[in-house]
Amino acid sequence: MTAVLRILVLSTFVVLLNETIMVNAIPRLMHEFEVTATAAGWLSTAFMLTMAVVIPVTGWFLQRVSTRTAFSLAMALFLVGTALAAAAPAFPVLLAARVIQASGTAVMLPLVMTTLMTLVPEQDRGRVMGNVTLVISVAPALGPAVSGVLLQLGSWRLLFLVVLPIAAAMAAFGLRKLVNIGEPRVSPIDWPSILLAALGFGALVYGLSELGAGDAATAPVPPLATTLSGAVLVGLFAWRQLSLQRSAAPLLDLRPLTFRHFSVALSLICLSFMALMGAFILLPMYLQDVRGLTSLQTGLLLMPGGLTMGLLGPQVGRLYDRIGAPRLVVPGAVVIALCLALFGFVGEQTSPWLVLALHVALSAGLAFVLTPVFTSGLSVLPPHLYAHGSAILGSLQQVAAAAGTALVVSVMSGRAAAAAAAGGASATGALAVGVRWGFGVGAALGGLAVLVALLVRTPQLPATSRTGDEDRMAADETARNASVSQVS
Repeated sequence: MTAVLRILVLSTFVVLLNETIMVNAIPRLMHEFEVTATAAGWLSTAFMLTMAVVIPVTGWFLQRVSTRTAFSLAMALFLVGTALAAAAPAFPVLLAARVIQASGTAVMLPLVMTTLMTLVPEQDRGRVMGNVTLVISVAPALGPAVSGVLLQLGSWRLLFLVVLPIAAAMAAFGLRKLVNIGEPRVSPIDWPSILLAALGFGALVYGLSELGAGDAATAPVPPLATTLSGAVLVGLFAWRQLSLQRSAAPLLDLRPLTFRHFSVALSLICLSFMALMGAFILLPMYLQDVRGLTSLQTGLLLMPGGLTMGLLGPQVGRLYDRIGAPRLVVPGAVVIALCLALFGFVGEQTSPWLVLALHVALSAGLAFVLTPVFTSGLSVLPPHLYAHGSAILGSLQQVAAAAGTALVVSVMSGRAAAAAAAGGASATGALAVGVRWGFGVGAALGGLAVLVALLVRTPQLPATSRTGDEDRMAADETARNASVSQVS
């Protein structure tokens, strides 16, 4: 059991590291491929959006294939995408490679969660879930630091050439050691749901990326119309899932949303990721293009934040077991909002040491929010809804991160262009203005996260009346046992 989980968790760390590994390379890619900041930002946005579209499908997919087959597909997609990105001759090819990478990552995440729930005894799930959640949060946080170091050593293609052999070694080791967990089950798939999810989430994030951009008025399709169309399609997707719940197996069961604590946790996670992913995009731009730091200096400056999150993870997990989620997430959310607000005052003369301190504090706040909220949000669900709850959290977390990135970068670009057009600021000064506006948006989102954090309560766990194998059997047949009890 330990070997299987270790393989999956390490592989997940490698693939998730690539979610944010491009953010430090954006300034260089903008010059090399002659694209705008908004277009270059899609290298991260497309990655997160692809995961949001694919993750709901993996719930159906993992029921139909073995563990080894799912692992093989995930790593094969990631390796193909990584190799294609390393050799990309043009920006569209690089963007397509990121989508392929993200498809493999989207399979890996629910595979880890499903295997964990199958192998780990109930009394140990909280501790193990905390470690998995730590990997999910630390890997993206370390991406900018790793990319900064590699970019100092050579071309941006090193970001993929270094990862490629590591991922290949993990794939080979996993295929040699991994064993199948559970039995595949045949179930139908609802293709209209897949179409609605892809079109809805795609239009929504694309519309958000165009809102606030300097050329929004000349766009072929009005960004506001695109955003509203995406929202309508996402609404139709949700309506179809509700309809399928009454007559057939939905692609994504939405009944976890009827649990108040789960819905509050979901809202807090989404708002946090919208604010934080935007900040992770803005910081490398600010440090390199406004403060004039090198890629190596930027990477080293951002690395302590990721390490702080990793070191705090086990401590936060133990505190969660002792005092619960509310006493952790409220202070954490306040720290996040305060740091983002202070980032909104950075300028051309701001000390990098102040940026370092704020980034470490921001990372600490993130550690105090994500692990407790993720674990407690899922803990209120009955076992038969756990997989769907994980899919909802994973999908909307990625959509929120993509939307936050697109929104913050668009506002930054629009305000920088407006400052430059006014004629009163240099190119560096105009970018500094845009960065401050971008952090201002993040601070506003962080303020909303604080309000939602105040709604977090200690969850009431589903009642159980048995232990061991009998308890697991009862969890799988809750409705039948309730009926028997009533008859008795």
